[in-house]
Amino acid sequence: MKINLDCVLCFQRQALQAARFVTDDEKLTEHILREVMKELLELDWHKTPPEMAHRVHKIVRNLTKEKDPYKKIKKKSNDSVLKIYPEIKRKVEESDDPLKTAILFSIVGNIIDYGALEKVNLKKSLKETFKKKIDLSDYETFKKKLKVSKSLLFFADNAGEIGFDKILIETMLKETKLDKIRLVVKSGPIINDATLEDVNYLGLDSIPNIEFWIVSNGENITAPKRNSSIVKKWVKSHDLVISKGQGNYEDLSEQEDIFFMLMAKCPIIANHLNVRIKDMVLQYNASRPMD
Repeated sequence: MKINLDCVLCFQRQALQAARFVTDDEKLTEHILREVMKELLELDWHKTPPEMAHRVHKIVRNLTKEKDPYKKIKKKSNDSVLKIYPEIKRKVEESDDPLKTAILFSIVGNIIDYGALEKVNLKKSLKETFKKKIDLSDYETFKKKLKVSKSLLFFADNAGEIGFDKILIETMLKETKLDKIRLVVKSGPIINDATLEDVNYLGLDSIPNIEFWIVSNGENITAPKRNSSIVKKWVKSHDLVISKGQGNYEDLSEQEDIFFMLMAKCPIIANHLNVRIKDMVLQYNASRPMD
């Protein structure tokens, strides 16, 4: 997915948000915003949004000398989900269709996205889970593919959110013969994206047959980028592929044989998916190439 002009303003918002998470120094914050503006002016706007986001957040980290500006908010998100985890799992297990319910909660968890949103109200989103417009048109396709799949490649999105993904994977294991599960996380801090530290904190390492693979956070040059030929090979080598969230969608939308699970949080993504903002989506592949 190429940059939309609206994305440029969003990057400035992200830079301001990240800076204010770690400093009250308005002069430093102004300096950060000016440097981000310079970077945005010089960058090729035909890059993908994640590629530009990596550059923007690197400026914030360098100037604040803070490796992870979102560290506190990530821990808060993780702790919030751990607190409600038993209740959500019970609701999934007691529902008429545990797999569908687990998918819904996993998608609701995608609201924990500080790249797209200023504030996150998880409690309100959970209460409204079954009142929202839900695009599950490909659910039956998902169920059929799951039943015959032995390997799963799961692109995780955000800290906190991965607690809901854990429940989804555990539910899937009850309905399939999966013997290989690869969960893809970021190689290091970038916005509030999940890292190995987060998946271990939330106990995903307890899932049977799970491995953790990493993709670049923009700085780690040894880890592959999501839109690289290496990651394309990963996708082709697994029976079932799930991509969570908007960032993964932006990089993986042109690849085939992927189920996208997300909450549409910006007009650009919503328009491409042909849904409304805040709609919950399970779609198989992209309906058309990204512009």
